Amino acid sequence: MRVVIAEDAVLLREGLAGLLDRFGHTVLASVGDAPSLVAAVAEHRPDAVVTDVRMPPGFTDEGLRAALELRDRHPDLAVLVLSQYVEQTYAAELLDSGGGAGIGYLLKDRIGDVKEFVDALDRVARGGTVVDPEVVRQLLRRRRDPLDRLTPREREVLALIAEGRSNGSIARELFVTEAAVAKHIAGIFTKLDLPPAADGHRRVLAVLAYLRA
Repeated sequence: MRVVIAEDAVLLREGLAGLLDRFGHTVLASVGDAPSLVAAVAEHRPDAVVTDVRMPPGFTDEGLRAALELRDRHPDLAVLVLSQYVEQTYAAELLDSGGGAGIGYLLKDRIGDVKEFVDALDRVARGGTVVDPEVVRQLLRRRRDPLDRLTPREREVLALIAEGRSNGSIARELFVTEAAVAKHIAGIFTKLDLPPAADGHRRVLAVLAYLRA
């Protein structure tokens, strides 16, 4: 099998290349960012790609978006995503591409042994689908109404946030302390999967989730 590897961590990238070589596969290119992945596939026309999700330049979802672009350009290209987490925005779209044939999504920390990984890549290259059960679980959870996870009180607080109320105003409306309101808001952010990195916008994102529901 002819493979292109995309992984920004040098040691892991070189380790994967050595591993695949040991099992008789040919690594045509080993790159560390998404643009280089797209260029390498155009140059070498591999049978399969192994890619991480977070890579330069932005370290967000570049690898996954590059995989989607490649599947669009080369429908027969097998793609195995190997990541530390589930990037939910594009994961479902990638798994749907090509009718789900020749696609895989594995979590690095859940791979039990080397042969398991190589066997998964072989199955994907033959047109199969390999998806970690944890990936499936998280995607299904995302597709449910996120507000179902909130308590009745958290729903009340979120409705008042949607009205533009401050924490103090919400506390007066519900006859609770501001500390209690802050605790409810923290619970809302957690249950709606709004990460701390988006702290400046989490109230807006929570309101958008409320309005969509």
